Amino acid sequence: MPGETVGIVGPTGSGKSSLVNLIPRFYNVTSGIIKIDGVNVQNIDEKILMDKIALVPQKTTLFTGTVFENIRWGRENASLEEVKKVCEISEVNEFIHRFPEKYDTKIGQEGINFSGGQKQRISIARALIKKPEVLIFDDCTSALDAVTEIRIRENLRKYLRNLTCIIISQKISSIMWADKILVIDGGKLIGIGKHDELMKNCKTYEDIFISQFGKESI
Repeated sequence: MPGETVGIVGPTGSGKSSLVNLIPRFYNVTSGIIKIDGVNVQNIDEKILMDKIALVPQKTTLFTGTVFENIRWGRENASLEEVKKVCEISEVNEFIHRFPEKYDTKIGQEGINFSGGQKQRISIARALIKKPEVLIFDDCTSALDAVTEIRIRENLRKYLRNLTCIIISQKISSIMWADKILVIDGGKLIGIGKHDELMKNCKTYEDIFISQFGKESI
């Protein structure tokens, strides 16, 4: 639903990314139907479908050029003010002003002059500038410290009012605030609900929580 945030969590190799990759039709379903706005994605023109979706992958890819050019790659006619806005949301502004050339800073090969967390923030900004209807984060905050991740999450809450957001993460802290959480294991959906509900009703979710926070946190 528009404005809804859905978290997806589960053990490594459980099928989280495979599930989400069905939405932009990186491969097609063999049974069942995936719909956006009530329309089967297989009946949506490929270009129109890709315009509706922005995916921030687990492995960040930056291109040769400036920070500004990399972010605007998500929407080539975006203005500087629009780029600055998404940089504020994604916390790129927290570090970009340390560089003398700011948004015109050249990106080295494979982003060698940026840390993993900085590259992930640029990648998030590039997805946001697209103004998608569906925003997918595929474990793309793994290199961020906890404080920065919380700030981005709070910024996104204001930004995501009319946007469907799907967040894949191995960290429960990244998805426990979501409107709905899906628990995947062995390629199957084994739990669905809010954090508190899953802590009571889904053993796998509880086990993941304990492994990350300790039993004393229950």
